[in-house]
Amino acid sequence: MQLSIRKLLRIGTLAGALVAALPALALETVRFMAPGSPGGGYDQTARTLGKAMQEAGVAKSAMYDNKNGAGGTLGLAQFVNSSKGDVNALCVMGAIMVTGVVQNKPQISLANATPIARLFTEYNVIAVRKDSPYRSFNDLMADFKKNPSSVKWGGGSKGSVDHIGTAELAGAAGIPVSKVNYIPFGGGGEVVSATLGGHITAITGGYAELSKYIEAGQFRVLAVGAPTRMPGVDAPTLKETGYDMQIGNWRGVYGAANLTPAQRKELTDAVLAATRTKGWQDAVKANAWSPSVITGDEFSKFVDDEHTRLRSVMTHVGLI
Repeated sequence: MQLSIRKLLRIGTLAGALVAALPALALETVRFMAPGSPGGGYDQTARTLGKAMQEAGVAKSAMYDNKNGAGGTLGLAQFVNSSKGDVNALCVMGAIMVTGVVQNKPQISLANATPIARLFTEYNVIAVRKDSPYRSFNDLMADFKKNPSSVKWGGGSKGSVDHIGTAELAGAAGIPVSKVNYIPFGGGGEVVSATLGGHITAITGGYAELSKYIEAGQFRVLAVGAPTRMPGVDAPTLKETGYDMQIGNWRGVYGAANLTPAQRKELTDAVLAATRTKGWQDAVKANAWSPSVITGDEFSKFVDDEHTRLRSVMTHVGLI
């Protein structure tokens, strides 16, 4: 049976519409650099985004590389040197990497990579192990004020959001930063072990990294650094306890150096497609992440402003 020209055109139009509705499979194996320890915030972000990109149909597969040290700048240097012009490469970064650049002044910085997108903000929790004598945040702060060095704070690397937040908290309580007993750790697993082992008085970090220990009852949350209470977390905000401040870390991704404008758009579109998947949205909810997606020049300006802001904060609290 012969088809009329009109029917052929109609079929062609329908086929074109179906193709247009499908995501463009632009990327092959996306290679993620997570510039921190396995299981940490960078690693968790990378693996969640990698799965979401595959779910969205914008990447065939994903691989992950961890490189810890110097606030993430060691991983950034490895990423920049090994991926020039590669549209399939992504490096997870965030406020901690900005403080690492400000503090360590490495030869390779974020200026040597391509800004893609900010993804979310993750607010800190301040917690103690289940057998801790501290039942409330004010109980903890009372001892901190009375004998600052007796309270051992544990968190991320020197100059991290955890470290800066603890220093800012001390300042708000009238405690000299020089008396703060903050013990930095390179990865989330290390500080968790130290806290559970009784070597750390209070742990501070992103909720996602500590959630399974909180939900299992191994940690008791005393306060959260979010602007409002976190759903499912029975703890007051810092503002509710008398400290009008927030402690939080944002995370985003950068692409390789020397990407063309077309490649940058291709990679940005792929990341944005991933953030619209059910898998990503479920992870956002489960990890108490606050979505804050921005891309392009807006993201570039945000990172530049963060360099200025964090340099000022670190100078003010005596970290540089």
